[in-house]
Amino acid sequence: MSMSPEVIGFSFIILGVLLIIGKWLRVSTPFLQKFFVPSSIIAGLLGLLLGPEILGKMGVELFDIGGLFPESMLEVWEELPGLLISVIFASFFLSKTIPPIKKIWRISGPQITFSHFISWGQYVLGISMAIFILTPFFDLNPAAGALLEISFVGGHGTAAGLSGTFSSVDFEEGKDLAIGLATVGVLAGVILGIILVNWGARKGKTEILNSPNDITEEQLKGIISEENQEDEPVGKKTTRSEFIETFTVHFAYIGVAIGVGYLILEGLILLEEALWVDTIELFTHLPLFPLAMVGAIIVQLLVDKCVKHKIFDTGIVNRIQGFALDLLIASAIATLSISVIGEYWVPFLLMSITAIAWNVLAFIYIAPRMMPDYWFERGIGDLGQAMGMSAAGMMLINLADPQTETPAKKSFGYKQIFLDLIVGGGIVTAASVPIIVAFGPVPALIVATVVTVGWLLLGLLYFGKKEKERT
Repeated sequence: MSMSPEVIGFSFIILGVLLIIGKWLRVSTPFLQKFFVPSSIIAGLLGLLLGPEILGKMGVELFDIGGLFPESMLEVWEELPGLLISVIFASFFLSKTIPPIKKIWRISGPQITFSHFISWGQYVLGISMAIFILTPFFDLNPAAGALLEISFVGGHGTAAGLSGTFSSVDFEEGKDLAIGLATVGVLAGVILGIILVNWGARKGKTEILNSPNDITEEQLKGIISEENQEDEPVGKKTTRSEFIETFTVHFAYIGVAIGVGYLILEGLILLEEALWVDTIELFTHLPLFPLAMVGAIIVQLLVDKCVKHKIFDTGIVNRIQGFALDLLIASAIATLSISVIGEYWVPFLLMSITAIAWNVLAFIYIAPRMMPDYWFERGIGDLGQAMGMSAAGMMLINLADPQTETPAKKSFGYKQIFLDLIVGGGIVTAASVPIIVAFGPVPALIVATVVTVGWLLLGLLYFGKKEKERT
């Protein structure tokens, strides 16, 4: 059965069925509500359970490879994350007015610094583990040193989006390890985040205290009751539907942004081939998605300059981005290879524990010293994001500061411009595997250590002191 149009269409239908079952399970299971597990993760785990990796191994076989899904459907799902990640990253800066850099730095400088410190620190720990443990004892590719940052700060999208890069440097198992680590990161991030908000509330660490017990049943179930529903919850209409649908216009511009990113990438590859005669290949292994983000900034700037009417609506762009992320997470987890994680379960466990411990310790001990004003409300969002999901970071900020009385939420949004272009799925994250392969883990470790120490000193000596003087 080849990857025909019918198979591709049917693959989306079954993914939709899994997502709606995931939503039903979430609405009817208090345990899943309590820990804010997203429906997309439940859908992915359900797909994994019913596929060849679990049900197939138990002897249930509807198709050749075991489980309830044909191989051609799993092939479609495997390709989806690599395509959808570009949609997600192109959506980051479309419809956003990019404020002056000075203003961003003034409002969210401490969070930018703390997030970079956590991210680069994950490279230091990961590459150190690769040099001293993962490569010598478990024969893993030295590029495994980049997995902590790719999976935890980058999340599912980045982990799945880099599957082509892992293959191109002969590190096939990297994809499954990365998606597995991202799943551990998101679940641990939400659970530990809620525990920390409770701890912060009890110990007086939060400045706006609001007990997480105040969360409504509606919020827990993730639904909006009829009286609270809005007429146009998706966003504003910016074009007349009889000529072109507003949703279509936004989707088309996302496509244009990805196209611009593709042209930039192809240009960089040609430039690399023309200038570098030796065997170092960086841009050849670089994925499209970070450049789709650059493409989006270019498109946004051109639209601002050349189009008189306001055609972008942030709500619609966010809905398209959220839709792509739900499909991405569900398909990435459903096609996870448990046998690869089983084969490398010791390094997998070591990497999970190391990254989680680093994130939590940095939050408890470093965040208050970098961000003395509202450090808890600001830092808890960065912790959630460092565990693998910006959405988890936003949710934790909402728990700690439900009425938006602190600058945490605004700073969190502004911070993404300085973070996502570089780490957490940006140029450095995407290039980290080819860089380690091309130059070796030791130079990469030295650079990561210098950068981590630089961010730490900036946070402690500049923002820490500055804020203390003001308060």
